[in-house]
Amino acid sequence: MPVYHYKGYRNDGGAATGIIDAESPKIARVKLRKVGVFPTDMVEQGSAMPGSTTGISGRPSAGIGRSPALSTTDVAMMTRQLATLLVAGLPLVDAIGVMVDQTEKKSVKSLMADIREKIRGGASYSSVLEAYPREFSQIYVHMVRAGEASGALDQILFRLAEFLEKQLALKHKVTNAVLYPALMMIVGVSVLFFLMTFVVPKITAVFISLKQALPWPTVILMSVSHFLADYWAVILGGLALAIWAVRRAMKTDAGQLTADRWLLKVPLIGEVSRMVAISRLTSTLSTMLASGVQLLDAMDVAKRVMSNRVLEQAVEGARQNIREGETIAEPLKRSGEFPALVTHMIAVGEKSGEMEEMLRRIGNIYDGEVERVITRFTSLLEPIMILVMGVLVFFIVVAILLPIFEMGQMVG
Repeated sequence: MPVYHYKGYRNDGGAATGIIDAESPKIARVKLRKVGVFPTDMVEQGSAMPGSTTGISGRPSAGIGRSPALSTTDVAMMTRQLATLLVAGLPLVDAIGVMVDQTEKKSVKSLMADIREKIRGGASYSSVLEAYPREFSQIYVHMVRAGEASGALDQILFRLAEFLEKQLALKHKVTNAVLYPALMMIVGVSVLFFLMTFVVPKITAVFISLKQALPWPTVILMSVSHFLADYWAVILGGLALAIWAVRRAMKTDAGQLTADRWLLKVPLIGEVSRMVAISRLTSTLSTMLASGVQLLDAMDVAKRVMSNRVLEQAVEGARQNIREGETIAEPLKRSGEFPALVTHMIAVGEKSGEMEEMLRRIGNIYDGEVERVITRFTSLLEPIMILVMGVLVFFIVVAILLPIFEMGQMVG
């Protein structure tokens, strides 16, 4: 059944936009009028709405005539719902139709309706998903294709949903751990910057007018304060320029590789980054291998979830060696980028024939390690930041009060 994008207005005069499925535009207009919507524009999905712009591919630009990319949470929820419907015995097209009817989120409804129509046209589910790279990753497409080939698409979708939910949980742990300290640092630096550039100069102007010798803490405070007050624009401009230069360099392969290599060497941050990358790699490999994806194909896709070029190169090197007949563990060990625990457990998995289970265990171990390190880091960082801020504020207060005490002694 065709799906139409519409624009119009409601009975109360408010604007109305959305999608509706109907046999023809005429029937769609009748349906809309029954619910109090009077359409002014109606275009079948896949065509550009009047006044919209399209990219080179002819597809509407994001946000104009095309639903925005879905979040990972949306995709995980869709996947679990579809798996549940398939387990209940519904054919794929009917299961997707139920999701189109039940979902209230416009972007999900639009996407699933489009997928349903393409499958009705004779395309396979995996080939349709490839047309939406923003929503469905290569891992997702490969696993769906393996599920179609094995006839166990419902079980594959359940594994995919669990995998996506696990990745989301790990991402939220890292984000939540970083968010609070970052917020504290921003607020603290902003307060200090305000004090040094606006408050301190007005107070120290009184000391300067007295033309008397000042204590060394006050001299240091005044020098820093005047520098920040006089050159704050230059400092902010230089900081913005540095950020721009770093971001520009990060867009090149050499810059990204250098940054990733440096990141792995930073104390604590490098440790967490490596553990997160290993957890992603092993969890992805375990899920893909258990779903029937071939090892070399699984490694080619899984290496990209690590988000670190140095580790990606190590996995690609191992992949090439495996193609030539080596085991998995040995080339990973030679790269020097993977802890002995990882390579040892992989070697055990190869010998025992339980590679998928061993990879899953490695992922679980490193998930726990990430949580432990992050908890320890945040528990130490907060008091350290409070102590540093307290010392800086104490220095400012002492530097201001010392001349006042000296003036009081002179008067006495």
